[in-house]
Amino acid sequence: MLTELASQQKAARIAGYSLLMMSVLGPFAYLFVLQSLIVNDNAVETAANILASKGLFRSAIISLVAVVILDVIIAWSLYKVFKPIHHTLSLLAACFRVVYATMFGVAIHQLYNALQILIDTEFLSIWEPAEHYAHAMLYINAFNNEWNISLIIFGLHLLVLGYLMLHSNYFPKILGVLIFIAGLGYLMDSLGLLFFKNYSFEISIYTFIGELLLIIWLFIRGRKGFPS
Repeated sequence: MLTELASQQKAARIAGYSLLMMSVLGPFAYLFVLQSLIVNDNAVETAANILASKGLFRSAIISLVAVVILDVIIAWSLYKVFKPIHHTLSLLAACFRVVYATMFGVAIHQLYNALQILIDTEFLSIWEPAEHYAHAMLYINAFNNEWNISLIIFGLHLLVLGYLMLHSNYFPKILGVLIFIAGLGYLMDSLGLLFFKNYSFEISIYTFIGELLLIIWLFIRGRKGFPS
């Protein structure tokens, strides 16, 4: 029993540190780099921005790959944390996160393809500039579309975690509610973008507070341990 509690405590620390690193790498790559370089519906300006900041664009890709690796680590760590609550559901939550990470990894590869099209001399010789930039933009749009679909799986992951928290004895019930709401936010945004062409709401930017509080909770439990 003591060994299992120690394993939970260690897993909580690993998950907490991994989530903290992710909370830095993800916003850096997506908000600071990609959002500043990619201009929606303007392939020429987007291409010019990327070519002028190739190193920064590469750093965004590397950061996102690191996020994928961290997601797998978090999936394993949270499985260890939640396993005593319900083995099958904790395994399901872990599987959802691994599937999400895999889909996200495939999406990130589209950014690499876009960069290669812009800098590879072979592509430069067979396409006119307009075609060249348009093909790169297609890959960038594919990244956004594939990531959006993968967030449906991530939303399901959070729904399962929220349910587990609500049925545990050592998670604050309010945290379970907030994680559940965060999962619904991702689901509603992703499905809205999938089914409605002009969908412009971003519910998830208001419902992510539970994810931040989870990091704090994991650090607390990772230091103090779990009740037996």
